[in-house]
Amino acid sequence: MSVSLIIVSHSARLAEGVAELVGQMNAGQVSVLPVGSTDDGTLRTSVTRIGQALEQALAQGGAALILMDLGSAYLSSTTALEFLTPEQRARVQLADAPLVEGAFLAAFEAAGGGTLDEVRAAAEEGRAMPKITG
Repeated sequence: MSVSLIIVSHSARLAEGVAELVGQMNAGQVSVLPVGSTDDGTLRTSVTRIGQALEQALAQGGAALILMDLGSAYLSSTTALEFLTPEQRARVQLADAPLVEGAFLAAFEAAGGGTLDEVRAAAEEGRAMPKITG
């Protein structure tokens, strides 16, 4: 089962930028769906848009990992999950991970055929990913 990534941000440009970066780094091997802002462009998250991305990711029988920028993105994401069937919800997880590093590591794991649990674990390893060494 393939794992898609859903990038939830208050900013459409931020979500799209993370999706672009991750997509280029994994040569398009993993579906990365950006979900940012609301229909009117307000800096918020949209339960409806998250739900649409979930439906798209799960339509082909795959799984989805949601990565979020801020706490209220988590609240919107969990609300969107409530509209899924129990079978669909079982194929979705949320990562407690930094957005960019987590998405990068998750995509790498997903491209290698990792399970949903493995992809989430990889994303969450991003919390310990150093930017400066030495």
